[in-house]
Amino acid sequence: MLILGLTGSIGMGKSTTAKLFMEAGVPVYDADASVHQLYEGEAAPAIEAAFPGTTVDGKVDRAKLSARVVHDAAAMKQLEQIVHPMLGASRAKFFADAEAAGAPIVVVDIPLLYETGGEKRVDAVVVVTTSAELQRERVLARGTMDAAKLDAIIAKQVPDAEKRKRADFIVDTSHGLDPVRARIRDILAEVVKMPKRRA
Repeated sequence: MLILGLTGSIGMGKSTTAKLFMEAGVPVYDADASVHQLYEGEAAPAIEAAFPGTTVDGKVDRAKLSARVVHDAAAMKQLEQIVHPMLGASRAKFFADAEAAGAPIVVVDIPLLYETGGEKRVDAVVVVTTSAELQRERVLARGTMDAAKLDAIIAKQVPDAEKRKRADFIVDTSHGLDPVRARIRDILAEVVKMPKRRA
């Protein structure tokens, strides 16, 4: 089974691209969605014990937790030590289930793939991209953040040009869904010819 890593900076169209991989019949592991699930269940008691007052009704309150850890590197590390082993277990279960179902290719959707060294754990990397203008327009249109917060997030991520340089495949989401669907078909046809690469 080949593992494709899917990544891309905020507002590039990665979530849409992940959905289109699913539409093409490829199982997709969504790291962010898995964290959400852990915060609503398994991880909540350990997070509450480490950071009292950050859960409500047995679920992690993301805003409260973020306020506690975002400017504190030691707290962030402590949070990662709680969540990462659980995430690893959920990812392993996803791989086992996909393999048992006979899936030739799976996609792992990891926003910070390059930032966390995740490219070593996949066979090929797909980077989702668009123009900087379209990126800003999309993110600011969501109404969930202002330009300053967006700039702070972009500053922490590996630059888009660098991601594209390191990618095996690039998906440009600037021109609507049909070109993305066509690109995914091409990628799936090509990737099966590639050797397994992960360590």
